Amino acid sequence: MESIIDQFLGYLALERGLSKNTLEAYSRDLIRFMEHLEEVEGVGKWSEVTPSHIQSYMVRLAKGGLSPRSLARNLASLRSFFKYLMREKLIGKDPASLIKSPRLGRSLPKVMGRRDVEALIGAVSDSGPCGLRDKAMLELLYGTGVRVSELVDLDLDRVNMLVGTLLVRGKGDKERVVPMGEYAIEALQSYLRSGRPALAKGKPSKALFLNRRGKRISRQAVWKILKAYASRAGLRESISPHMFRHSFATHMLEGGADLRAIQELLGHADISTTQIYTHVASSRLKEIHRKYHPRGD
Repeated sequence: MESIIDQFLGYLALERGLSKNTLEAYSRDLIRFMEHLEEVEGVGKWSEVTPSHIQSYMVRLAKGGLSPRSLARNLASLRSFFKYLMREKLIGKDPASLIKSPRLGRSLPKVMGRRDVEALIGAVSDSGPCGLRDKAMLELLYGTGVRVSELVDLDLDRVNMLVGTLLVRGKGDKERVVPMGEYAIEALQSYLRSGRPALAKGKPSKALFLNRRGKRISRQAVWKILKAYASRAGLRESISPHMFRHSFATHMLEGGADLRAIQELLGHADISTTQIYTHVASSRLKEIHRKYHPRGD
């Protein structure tokens, strides 16, 4: 069963050109489902899978606390996989075709206030190589709105310090040019001048951001770094790298930026994805009014 999963992942990589992160998500979903089939259902072949097996698996995930969005993603992985098996004539019927996706409530993205952003970036007080790197990473996350995966994938030749822009490779390998703000440029210059050479230790690397071993820094490392600075800044709410992206878009919108421009900066294919930030901005304004207006309560 596992060899067929590998064949499917190879198909997604070669013919569909999906990113490494997406392939890893498919792999996790399918391996977990395979283990459920073998350990709980006693199923050893993909041709033996029925709709009831998938349904019981989804119920198990829901009881385990998985969110409706995560459940929907898991089901989408199974649907793609069984469609592939049908196309390759490895099964006679598609057991996932009749399974309904869970309803998704559209939740508003979490946004940091400007003071929290300042406190978080200000918590990076170390002037050593790692401190210079961390300051540059946080300033870029907030100053450009790039995803953390896009940040760690940046190479040196993708940075144009003369004009202050990044050439970012986003989802589907689509490229976009993103301008950096003044603070981000200044922090990045300091890192490139004093921080990166110390981390590189004379070893050649095309990666922009390096870890202590001179290798490309990982997304997981950025999460840990951010968590440590959030604790140092005294922020109670759990902070994620993606909150910088949400905060960038919301603060730009509140400052009067055009929605289409924000769409282009974020690399959204559809304007409807960007429009959620109008709801966030509206919600934040209502909260400010309620908090500070004498008749707000």
